[in-house]
Amino acid sequence: MERIRLRESRYDEQAYLFVLSALELSQAKLDARRHITAAELALSCRELALERYGLMSRLVLERWGVRATSDFGDIVFALIDLGFLVKQPNDTREEFSAVYDFERAFERDYPWDSTHYA
Repeated sequence: MERIRLRESRYDEQAYLFVLSALELSQAKLDARRHITAAELALSCRELALERYGLMSRLVLERWGVRATSDFGDIVFALIDLGFLVKQPNDTREEFSAVYDFERAFERDYPWDSTHYA
């Protein structure tokens, strides 16, 4: 975590751990491990945030400095630069841009079905 803090101080260390957890969530849904796309990871971040933090998801992410899906990309590429993740030749930060809108994903489209959380 010290290397991460020195490299990229915009985000709380919890944001890095969260993105890695979302990556594992994505992989767990697959029959075999493979490269995860930016969109898949961003959607797993949404799913994990809603599962862990519910209505507070957007607030928690913003507290960590994460305000848009492009921030997930910045976190991923910081982890790549530090050697924690590996990128494919065609992977770019731009793929993380505007995958979804935070206000819509965490507030307007909040899954209110309480049976989902029972």
